[in-house]
Amino acid sequence: MVTYHSNKSYLVFRSLKNITRRIMGMSKKDILVIIPARSGSKRIKRKNIRKFLGRPLIVYAIEQAKALKLPSRVVVDTDSPEIAKIALRHGAEVPFLRPAHLATDNSPVADSLLYLLKRLKREEGYNPAYVMVLQTTSPLREKKDIEECWKLMQSTNATTVLTICPTHPRLYYVNKHNNIILANKTKTQSTNMQAWKPAYILNGCFVYIVKTGALLKEKKVVTKRTKAIVCPKWRSIDLDHTEDWVLAELVYKNKHEIEKKIKRFR
Repeated sequence: MVTYHSNKSYLVFRSLKNITRRIMGMSKKDILVIIPARSGSKRIKRKNIRKFLGRPLIVYAIEQAKALKLPSRVVVDTDSPEIAKIALRHGAEVPFLRPAHLATDNSPVADSLLYLLKRLKREEGYNPAYVMVLQTTSPLREKKDIEECWKLMQSTNATTVLTICPTHPRLYYVNKHNNIILANKTKTQSTNMQAWKPAYILNGCFVYIVKTGALLKEKKVVTKRTKAIVCPKWRSIDLDHTEDWVLAELVYKNKHEIEKKIKRFR
């Protein structure tokens, strides 16, 4: 059962299950899992609910979040009534819709997280110890990636743990004259890759976990004490362009075979 409450520019969705959960005091969960899913994606239209191998992309993140054996609450943060309906249908919460000014191409993710935390605390008295962000655009994320991030968060002094993947250590950009310029200069002048320190990039990210106190204080997800878990490069496909989508579907369908071949190759 879902109830709709109109409030000028947006609809507020609540499910009977979620209301019951708050009444029973289950909102005291330590981890708030947030799945950001704004509408209006430009390069891949309707990206968050586009069918990825036959199912809306957002469903993969919701099911992963709900399968976690952690004291968590799963919320989809969206500005779209259509995305909200799909999220509710698959067992996530959508306590309210994200305001339009926080759902533009230039809206920082941290701002929408802070807004969500503020409203949940004001309206429900809910104040989780940690915020976990699972991006919909990382369908090749696995349960073990999340578990390794959580283990690192619990065993160190990190205020943020996120995922990265290996990349080439020499990074270039191209100027308006098509000249390539080395962006990350080091003391090493060698062109031999082995002479450079290993390099990494954020891989989407698969997972962000941040202590709520640090997020509220620093107003950003990548906080002063940020640590990382390294994920395989072949799974670190972020769905930003159409070719990423096509490649990710091929990899997803064959991921078990790919993993077996990689292990045998070693």
